[in-house]
Amino acid sequence: MLLVYTHKITPRVKYIFKHICTRVLGIDVSFTTTIEEFIAHESLKMSYTKQPLGTEFFIKSHDILFEQGLSDIDFHVHNWGSTKGFFSNGEKGALPFDIFASSFYLLSRYEEYLPHVKDEYGRFLATESVAYKYGFLHQPIVDIWSYKFKDALQNFFPKFQFPIKAYSIRPIIDVPSAYLYRLKGIMRTVGGIFKDVFQFNFKGLYTRFMVLFGLKHDPFDTFKYIINKQKQTKHKFLFFFLIGAYSTYDKGISVNKKKFVSLIKQVADYCKVGLKTSFFSTEDISILKKEKLQMEAIINTALVATRQSFSKLNLPESYRNLIDLEIQEDYTMGYVNHIGFRAGSCTPFLFYDLDYEVQTPLKVYSYHLMDYSLLKTQSLLDKKIVLNDIISEIKKVNGEFVPVFHNYTFSDIDTWKGFKELFNIILDSAYED
Repeated sequence: MLLVYTHKITPRVKYIFKHICTRVLGIDVSFTTTIEEFIAHESLKMSYTKQPLGTEFFIKSHDILFEQGLSDIDFHVHNWGSTKGFFSNGEKGALPFDIFASSFYLLSRYEEYLPHVKDEYGRFLATESVAYKYGFLHQPIVDIWSYKFKDALQNFFPKFQFPIKAYSIRPIIDVPSAYLYRLKGIMRTVGGIFKDVFQFNFKGLYTRFMVLFGLKHDPFDTFKYIINKQKQTKHKFLFFFLIGAYSTYDKGISVNKKKFVSLIKQVADYCKVGLKTSFFSTEDISILKKEKLQMEAIINTALVATRQSFSKLNLPESYRNLIDLEIQEDYTMGYVNHIGFRAGSCTPFLFYDLDYEVQTPLKVYSYHLMDYSLLKTQSLLDKKIVLNDIISEIKKVNGEFVPVFHNYTFSDIDTWKGFKELFNIILDSAYED
């Protein structure tokens, strides 16, 4: 166990030390403000305050972990080996930066509470983030800092044995619409036919009629293929089905369609199933509650996980609504069009509410890559290089890779050509050294 001496034990201090020490490095941590207790401790120990007590393992603390509320923090980002660092703390400490303060800044999404530009869907943009601006979005920097901290501790306490963590994957299958043509109802089907005609999309019109007459497979119906892939790996896929009402943003299948409900039940026999919440439920807890109850009636168990439509998050309200409805996990934290680490980490973390200054029970699984972000890369070879690069970054810190693919990604549509092979690379990465 690591004992941390500090001048004041705040919720922020406890939160970030437990993430870095326990969740990333696998060691227990406790805190004291009593010098005598600190001196008497005979295992791992460190001081985290403004001045060292003596010659102990010491990291100079930044004020952010001892404040309440928000302030416009001015800091400079510096090179630190092959990565970056900020909240510089001088030469006295064991590390040149206060990694606990900077990790808290990233994990709490402090910057998303501050004034920023949003996109047309009301989302925080990757280009607004400190990680993008200073060129470390592609790195799980919180985990990298954690391992730098571990190495420094190991040098100071050479006899201590740290537990060993292994790289893992958590594939996400997002299902905004289970079918392209099937189960859409008469009005939507007729509207789709007229749209194909007016756009001279005769190939699509032909496919539509072939599917509707049962002569061809629906392009989006790739579930048999995905389930077969699930059977080949020990890592459970997590499906998110949209069951919310039809709207400007959400154009899924009606939950009143028995064949759609049957599909969800079938998938739940092999994989984990969560709720892809509708766009308007992000701001209306009554809609969210209704969708939660509908999904629980389908899967016949308590809903554990959600993913918000369009990856839209309004912090802290979006997460507070999930907590109020006793949802345990969320998979929305990430960027649709950029590969990387929105919260700076490839280790799941608990949401910290900056307004209430409290660690919540909601576990956030930040995703690191969405299939759409690979479309900017032209050739399949280049896509493989980009994919292997992020896998390599996560393997360096024995983290968990969370990629988001859609059911239609596995179709024969030209846009998604080669993506089955990319998905196989992800699955195979869990079994390679």
